[in-house]
Amino acid sequence: MSKHIISIFTNDTELSRDVRADLRKELVNRGHTVIGEYSPNTDLIVCIGGDGAFLETIHKCNFPECPTVGINTGHLGFFQEILPCDIEKFINDYESGNYSIQELGTVKCVVTEADGNVIEHVGLNEITITGRKSYSIHFDITIGGKQIEKFSGDGILVATSAGSTAYNYSLGGSIVDPRLRLLQVTPIAPMNTTAYRSFTSSVLLPDDMSIGIIPESPEKRIYIANDGEISSYANVREIEVRRSAKVVNLVRFKDYDFWNKVKDKFL
Repeated sequence: MSKHIISIFTNDTELSRDVRADLRKELVNRGHTVIGEYSPNTDLIVCIGGDGAFLETIHKCNFPECPTVGINTGHLGFFQEILPCDIEKFINDYESGNYSIQELGTVKCVVTEADGNVIEHVGLNEITITGRKSYSIHFDITIGGKQIEKFSGDGILVATSAGSTAYNYSLGGSIVDPRLRLLQVTPIAPMNTTAYRSFTSSVLLPDDMSIGIIPESPEKRIYIANDGEISSYANVREIEVRRSAKVVNLVRFKDYDFWNKVKDKFL
């Protein structure tokens, strides 16, 4: 049996720390090397916590290419497949290669400021673009380079398939099987008036199309969140949201089924 370098990340709850200690002990006893940070030589990343901890780990490691697996000590746990009581079974399945890799796509937001400066943000779940709290924001929105609508509301969200069950779902967006490659554009508190005509439901697009967002008032501050990591901008010329080349390689075991998880978590 080959030995592996395994990086373990955890949130700061007592349960997560206890699970980490148990996991580390068992892995070391089996001859694996356990480290507490990401290395280019890492063979597997283990994230202990909930979905928030998983997203934080993915961003901290800059969307690593190596496989990642989650142990759920949180609530929903869509990314976190393993329960703390199943650690030994998880290690046995991992060592025997009894698992598959689910490749999750990501979404990229490209911000062009008035001076031509360009900044990129990448999200696994979603990108949200909003205005100042309690204030409506107005956009011209294009899809595939064609003008589609004059939007007015709190903002818009662009979700990946994997992110469809997160903030997107709470906004009334559709649940999408993560095996489908698409982007979902979901309005946040849209308004329809004589001046602005906004879609009031989510729109599903093939992931080779881009969404363009042009602020009506470029001088007003805009807030962009990628998986909850918030950045603010003023004097934005335009924003483009499209598929990112980065992927997340998530370990899935033979008993995993997305729709069973949806049923267990939501129904």
